[in-house]
Amino acid sequence: MKYRRLGESDLLVSEIALGSWLTYSGGVDAATSRACIRKALSLGINFIDTANVYGRGAAETFLGETLAQVPRDQYILATKLYFAMSDTDRGLSRAQIHKQLNASLARLRTDYVDLYQCHRFDVETPLDETMQALTEVVNAGKARFVGFSEWPAEAVRAAFEIPGTVRFVSSQPQYSLLWRKPEAEIIPLCEAEGISQIAWSPLAQGVLTGKYEPGQAPAAGMRAASPKMGAFFREAWLERQTLEAVQRLKPLAAATGLTMAQFALA
Repeated sequence: MKYRRLGESDLLVSEIALGSWLTYSGGVDAATSRACIRKALSLGINFIDTANVYGRGAAETFLGETLAQVPRDQYILATKLYFAMSDTDRGLSRAQIHKQLNASLARLRTDYVDLYQCHRFDVETPLDETMQALTEVVNAGKARFVGFSEWPAEAVRAAFEIPGTVRFVSSQPQYSLLWRKPEAEIIPLCEAEGISQIAWSPLAQGVLTGKYEPGQAPAAGMRAASPKMGAFFREAWLERQTLEAVQRLKPLAAATGLTMAQFALA
């Protein structure tokens, strides 16, 4: 496993991170999920990413239970906030940042997270309030560093200009061979500012592995066919034109001696 420094932080993270959205929030059985986490750690993956909204706390609770016996300095833990946790709990206000982080720490069974991320941009909360609150939780030792996910470039620039507040060290965009929108603004901006990317859905929900064949229904056991996880599948990626384009990548991957998944991530 290779490791990289995350932005301008002192976090040395594995190039491959372990996500937890649909899987550890109930989409995969507990025994399989625990085995997956153990295998990831054994392969040198030290970067685990989750969010409070994944299963309304279920993913964080599962990770807290599973990682309880793993020394805390052996993994780097990231979580997020923004999406609704109840009818009244949502967004990036000062009150929500403090409340949701405390709840996440309790579920994760830890005193701090290494990376606390704003899951989306909150147009209803003044940016100054959000950045001041993030600074407060960092100063309190509850989060070591902060990041954002799917923020517009202008909001990121505005955050940089607020004096006396923490700086983002990471961006988490959807990014893959099938979704390259971040290349237009966010990636160049982050490169100039020393911010790292944590790509989510880099395999386009498994489509870039080539396992979905044009004209064939997803087989049992695949995410697109899952009663629990299939509802979140991006239907456009199962269109014949897209699947045929993915199939044309197979000889390119074979020529380099890589699997389709390795080729797509490379």
